Amino acid sequence: MTLTLTVSDEVRALAPGFTHLAVEARGLLNGPSNAESSALLDDAARRLAARLDGRAPHEDPHMAAWRAVYTAFGAKPSRTRNSAEALAKRAQADGGLPRINLLVDIYNAISVAHLIPVGGEDTDRIAGGMRLVRATGEEPFPTVAGGEAAVEHPEPGEVVWCDDEGVTCRRWNWRQGVRTRLTEESVNAVFLLESLAPMTLGALGAAGAELAESLEKLSPGARVTVRAAR
Repeated sequence: MTLTLTVSDEVRALAPGFTHLAVEARGLLNGPSNAESSALLDDAARRLAARLDGRAPHEDPHMAAWRAVYTAFGAKPSRTRNSAEALAKRAQADGGLPRINLLVDIYNAISVAHLIPVGGEDTDRIAGGMRLVRATGEEPFPTVAGGEAAVEHPEPGEVVWCDDEGVTCRRWNWRQGVRTRLTEESVNAVFLLESLAPMTLGALGAAGAELAESLEKLSPGARVTVRAAR
């Protein structure tokens, strides 16, 4: 069954230029990071350096657009950066990009190379459809704090992705929850690529196509579908 993804009118009003593309995959193989996934991350860091040409990530027009939207719903973008800007800063640091697992490495590489927020969710752990909404502040967000399981709640008006059980990602694409994240046991997933103007539909589509190609190389028998941007 195709996962339902909806964006509320309140979010559309906040960010009229918002577009998202979904890549759905079933029958994936996952496992620990390896030489191949590390090579993808290293190549992504090189592509990012060429793109930025000495600038800081937040000076890129796409990242500047995300900072403006974060400010619009009350977040402080210099403290809670969107996922693409946060990864880009890590790519520029001495420690480089983290190695998590094969699937996470693949979508992180796409995020850094194209400087676009990308998230991956285990569709077997999603309850109902996924919705991008402005939070009431009462929605549960399972996370880890101090090494222990904890439940947080978003700020009222915060933009969040959620399903029927609660929040799956806070502050739009800032922090993913533990319940639906991709683990080494994940076999079915949806990947969300999120863009704002001035990123074009062509650039968004190219990032989605590259992600689909990488997933097919990792898992030759997987069924990978790119859903049109909307």
